[in-house]
Amino acid sequence: MLVALLAWPIGLAVWANGKVQHTPALSGAANTPGTTYLLTGSDSRGDGGIEEDGTEGSRTDTILLLHVPDSGPTALISLPRDTYAEIPGNGAAKLNAAFSWGQAPLLVQTVEGLTGLTVDHYAEIGMAGVEQIVDAVGGVNLCHDADVNDADSGMVWTAGCHDVDGTQALAFARMRKADPTGDVGRAERQRQLIGAVMSKVKPSQLVFRPGQQVALIDAGTHALTVDDGSGILDMAKLALAFRAANGEDGITGTPPISSIDYRPGGNVGSTVLLDPDLAPAFWAAIRDGSLPAGPVGGMPGA
Repeated sequence: MLVALLAWPIGLAVWANGKVQHTPALSGAANTPGTTYLLTGSDSRGDGGIEEDGTEGSRTDTILLLHVPDSGPTALISLPRDTYAEIPGNGAAKLNAAFSWGQAPLLVQTVEGLTGLTVDHYAEIGMAGVEQIVDAVGGVNLCHDADVNDADSGMVWTAGCHDVDGTQALAFARMRKADPTGDVGRAERQRQLIGAVMSKVKPSQLVFRPGQQVALIDAGTHALTVDDGSGILDMAKLALAFRAANGEDGITGTPPISSIDYRPGGNVGSTVLLDPDLAPAFWAAIRDGSLPAGPVGGMPGA
């Protein structure tokens, strides 16, 4: 019995580690304090259910920075995809253009330049994989305070809270055009979805559900691609950091935003402009763990 109890988690970890998908991503920049994860949700033109924006190939509509400081609250910060940023070798453009032009390595470099934080681990989830993960945990409960019938994302919603499956959760996370707060509102729903999934993944409950353990690991490893140096233990630490950020002692939100309709010209279109006066101190506080727990950022003037 003792051998069986020991063999199962060890065997499960070895099996899971062998299924992890990898990609080159990290820049090799000098370390900054704490541990920083960059997480992206990647869509491709062939996935379906995506509003077209003229971007070729794959793109990311979800960009999250998760930072665990040496001391202080863990922070989960959404970077709107349309954030106006300097993209190395390409000039200033929308943040998600970095992924379209140079995939993970260029996005990592761009985020590091924007935030001053060195990315230690990178994880990319194919948005179609969101469905598998939500279904693997048995669905989640999500809330939105408006009626929605959005053809682009497929989100059909009656105001309030509802138990949803993977297909509905994916539409919930993708919806943007029917939301007057645009990227900011979508980022809030994406963080809500992450929190809902994490609340269903409780180790104390999974211990006695080996079938759900296998289903969840199988869905996660199929959906996730991580940097070359990361393995299943790093993914476990990532999950714990997610849980901490979404807890009472964590930080969630956006950086300080000065405009959600900044138009710099040069065919860039409408962008999200981070507050140039407040953002540097914000990132320093995230890095050092000196920001108090609770929600941050959001719509300008809110």
